Amino acid sequence: MNTENILFIQTAFPGDAILTLPALKKLKEFFPNSSLDVLCIPATKEIFEASPSVDNTIVIDKKDKHKSLLRTYKFVKQLKQNNYTRIYSAHRSLRTSLIVLLLEVRETFGFDNSTLFHVYKNLVSYDSTKHEVQRNFDLVGFVYNDENWKIVPEINSSERSIEKVNAFINQNKLIDGFIAIAPGSVWNTKKYPSEYFEVICKYFADRKIRVVLIGGENDRVTSEHIVSKFSGKVIDSAGKFSIVESIELLKHSMLLLSNDSAPTHMGMCADVKVLTIYCSTVPEFGFYPYNDKSSSIGYNDLKCKPCGIHGHNLCPIKTFDCAMNLLPEQIILKAEEMLSD
Repeated sequence: MNTENILFIQTAFPGDAILTLPALKKLKEFFPNSSLDVLCIPATKEIFEASPSVDNTIVIDKKDKHKSLLRTYKFVKQLKQNNYTRIYSAHRSLRTSLIVLLLEVRETFGFDNSTLFHVYKNLVSYDSTKHEVQRNFDLVGFVYNDENWKIVPEINSSERSIEKVNAFINQNKLIDGFIAIAPGSVWNTKKYPSEYFEVICKYFADRKIRVVLIGGENDRVTSEHIVSKFSGKVIDSAGKFSIVESIELLKHSMLLLSNDSAPTHMGMCADVKVLTIYCSTVPEFGFYPYNDKSSSIGYNDLKCKPCGIHGHNLCPIKTFDCAMNLLPEQIILKAEEMLSD
C-alpha cells in the first residue's frame, strides 16, 4: 500500500486557493491512505480547513510573522520535522522555491516557469492556454479530457455557518432566491464601475427581484455606496460573512454577477450560475467560471486589452475603455438570458 506524507503549497490569493481544491481531491484519491497537508496564507486558511481532502492546514504569514528570510528559514526547520515524502507546489515564487529546497524532500513537483525551477525534481509544463484547474491537474498528474476536468471545488460548511446564513436569508426574506453581485476586486482595473452596478441593481430591484451585494471587509466602501442609493431594496452583506459562509450564501442565489476575482470561484464552489465581467483582463488567462451554467462578458474591441494578467490600480492609458464601453444594458441582457435558461 503506497503511503506518502504529502505537502501541497499554495500561498496565493483566495481565488487561486479555491481553484486548487479539485487537484487536492485527485491527490487524495491517488493516495487515499496518505496524509495531505496544505501550506497557505492566513487569508486562505479557512478554505483549506473546509476541504474534505485536506488533513492539516499550515499557515505561513509572508507579510508579518515570516516576512524575513531568517524567519522563513526557522519556519522551514520546524516544517521539516513533518518528514514529507512528496511536495507539490502550485505557487511559483522565489520564497516557495527556497522552502522546497530547504525541505530536502525526495519527490518534488513544480511548474517549469517557477522561480528557481531547477529545485524541483519533477517539472510540469505550465500551459497558459489552459484553465487554472487544468494546470493544477497537470501538476498532480491527473489525466483529463474536455469534460471530466470540470470538477466543482468542494467545501464543507459547518452547522454554525449554515445556521448563520439561514438566519440572514430569513431575516431579509430571501427564501425565494436572489441575485448576488460582487462589485469588488483587489485590482481597480478589474472592477466594473459602481455607477454601472447601480443601473443593474435598479433594473432588478424595479422588477421585485432581490439583490444582495457580497464581498469582504475591503469591499464595504464600494458596496455601502451602491446600497445607499436604494433605500433597502438592495441588501449589503459585504464584510458580514467569511469566505466559506459566503459560499454557503451563494448556494441560495439564482445568479452571481462578479468581476474577474475570487467571488467567481466561490460561485464555482456553490455550483451556481455565474456571469463574470471582464474589464482589463480576459477569460483566456484561465480563470473563467467553468460549470455548464455559467458565462462571461467583456468589451474586447481594444488594442490595449489585456493590459496585464492581474490588472492595475489605474488604467495605464487613463481611459478605462474596457469597462466604460461595456454598458450595463449588455450585462442585464446576458443576465436575463441566463436566468431564463
